Amino acid sequence: MSEKFIPFALPEIGEEEINAITECMRSGWLTTGKIAKQFEQDLLSYLGNEGGHAVAVNSATMGLYLALEAFGVKAGDEVIVPTYTFSATGMTPVYLGAKPVLCDIDETTMNIDVTKIEALITNKTKAIVPVHFAGLACDMDSINAIAKKHSLVVIEDAAHALPSEFKGCKVGANSSDATVFSFYATKTITTGEGGMIVTNNDAVSDRLKIMRLHGISRDVFDRYTSKGANWHYNIVAAGAKCNLTDLAASIGVEQLKKADKFQKRRADIAAYYKKRFENLPIHLPADAESGSLHSWHLFVVRLKDGVGISRDDFIMKMAEEGVGCSVHFIPLHYHQFYQERFGYRKGAFTQAERVFQSALSLPIYTKMTDAEVEHVANSVLKLLS
Repeated sequence: MSEKFIPFALPEIGEEEINAITECMRSGWLTTGKIAKQFEQDLLSYLGNEGGHAVAVNSATMGLYLALEAFGVKAGDEVIVPTYTFSATGMTPVYLGAKPVLCDIDETTMNIDVTKIEALITNKTKAIVPVHFAGLACDMDSINAIAKKHSLVVIEDAAHALPSEFKGCKVGANSSDATVFSFYATKTITTGEGGMIVTNNDAVSDRLKIMRLHGISRDVFDRYTSKGANWHYNIVAAGAKCNLTDLAASIGVEQLKKADKFQKRRADIAAYYKKRFENLPIHLPADAESGSLHSWHLFVVRLKDGVGISRDDFIMKMAEEGVGCSVHFIPLHYHQFYQERFGYRKGAFTQAERVFQSALSLPIYTKMTDAEVEHVANSVLKLLS
């Protein structure tokens, strides 16, 4: 057993973030205000989407929910999502009374299998929600072409995908109807908890801003900071409470400044792993195609058949070596809820299941020292050589 344990993930928080959140606390305004608005504008600038809209929310989960609602998804509709994803992607349509229609994945990219999407489309289909798994961008040209052909909405689940690029264009720039980012503690940049919806649709942006705060037609920051008698407001829809606070946004503003540096460090770790593991009996994660960029939010390897150790035993042995690993993800159709509510069963999505049975995620985060990265690599070689 190693004396020092390397966790699966840790955020990198510097003095800049600490100073920013302290300044916010001293300002007297803690909830959604000018810093959240700054974070929204900074992200649009970073993405190169100056003409778009960004709406800060308290999680990517609520971002997906609000985006689906704003584009008119309702009870009885169907939304196509990959089965190989986190709960949020499939559950948010359910919140609206819609059905998540699960799709298999491509075994190499672990993204949604675009060749299987069209067969799932019915007269009830409203939207496609592709997931940029681990930070490798989906084939958005093909997905958008299918959506256009069938008059469907495309909402990108980009929880892993800042600052990923597809064919030289950052995910979230303007390729689809909406893109939803996550700033959870383990993501490529963090606000602790938080998310952002990006869209180029003016009407949808207006709806998102109303629905993220109780369905109120007027921004609470404007009401409370106005010098006039502007206390009046109007509730125009059954909204939620999922705004991002200035406290969280103050962290995000500083984290975003480091996004490129963070991506480079993750990419360097990924390259080191790939070089060390090239002769091992494992499938290595796919690289981004030429002209695209991988965020390397996750580094997922898959044990080959006949390797002599199960995935679960491998994770346990890595823990004994002082290395924390994880699994991304248990396919949605394996879970009780999806089986009981929608009738999904194991065996229905063979490619996702083959991936799941052998996949595990190794630590890849910016706070890792070179010695820690080397220890992870040495532990993998020790177990598989």
